[in-house]
Amino acid sequence: MNDQAIPPDLATTQTGILNALPHPVVVIDRSGRFRFANSDAEQFFSAGMAYLAKRRLQDFVPADSPLFALIDQVREQQGRISEYRVDVSSPRLGGERLVDLYVSNLPDDPDLVVVMIQLRSIAEKMDRQLTHRSAARSVTGLAAMLAHEIRNPLSGIKGAAQLLATSASDEDRSLTRLIQEESDRIVKLVDRMEVFSDQRPIERSAVNIHSVLEHVKTLARSGVARRIKITELYDPSLPPVFANRDQLVQIFLNLVKNAAEAVGDRENGEIRLITAFKPGVRLSVPGTRDRVTLPLEFTVEDNGDGIPDDIRENIFDPFVTTKPSGSGLGLALVAKIVGDHGGVIECESHEGHTSFRILMPAWREMVEPVSHETPTATEV
Repeated sequence: MNDQAIPPDLATTQTGILNALPHPVVVIDRSGRFRFANSDAEQFFSAGMAYLAKRRLQDFVPADSPLFALIDQVREQQGRISEYRVDVSSPRLGGERLVDLYVSNLPDDPDLVVVMIQLRSIAEKMDRQLTHRSAARSVTGLAAMLAHEIRNPLSGIKGAAQLLATSASDEDRSLTRLIQEESDRIVKLVDRMEVFSDQRPIERSAVNIHSVLEHVKTLARSGVARRIKITELYDPSLPPVFANRDQLVQIFLNLVKNAAEAVGDRENGEIRLITAFKPGVRLSVPGTRDRVTLPLEFTVEDNGDGIPDDIRENIFDPFVTTKPSGSGLGLALVAKIVGDHGGVIECESHEGHTSFRILMPAWREMVEPVSHETPTATEV
């Protein structure tokens, strides 16, 4: 580009263009110091440019991160490199920071390197959620079969045990009582699974999420979370969510109960309820031109032990649980309800921190019916 083609406010124009990009972009010098950061980069590093200018990239990203090897390689080759699925997790940036990196040198200044970061977490976790939703739906046929094939025989088994108990000895009567109790326990499990086979349309309306969370908090403080600190970080300007209030209560009561059990008797145990407006995430429905916007973000966080690595990827699948007496249907049901609302749920967890984040549609006066087709994840 020659001088005559450069507008007088080029610097302002370039900054505006970089700030308009939906990805963090930074410029790093040879010492690792930040020379520029666009608005998304400031959000990514949770710091303004004035603060970043006094810091080095090593203050945010571990020194052994592949990012530094990419920067050194670009400086040596004077070119550009792309690397996918790079982990830049750190205490400063948080856990599970999986990103794509685009690194390039500046021809006019070989000491400077441009790094563009593309977050993979939202798209990947949304795709993963769609898999969880399919897994939850796969329980539907099993639930219907169990309701018919198991409940009736169990009734017969329990009735026979009751008859035997009338003429049994004290020792045998304890065995017949065990048969009855176990029969009742299996029936309750079948009843819980039968919820998955409910395909009736959801009755939805404009719901104040803060009213729901306050109700859930009241229930939790009188029960499982009576000794645990519950902190609210609410966006007071949030519009209503387009949902079924009772099912929202069921979702968040389940998540808060799990959080309370994870915290247990831990000193300084805390559960955080967070609401926020995050425009930009939409789901497209295959076979149609419909795009469902999910601007409402609701988060339940705790500082408990975290979810074990071996089940974290499948935490929303049926029968996956860490509890000795758990059925593994709670989070599967949560995923189903969120999916039936056209929403998405994702989980991040490591030692001392677990968060469940739900993205839901906002209420509008004229809401089009949500398609029951499985949507695909896109990010805008």
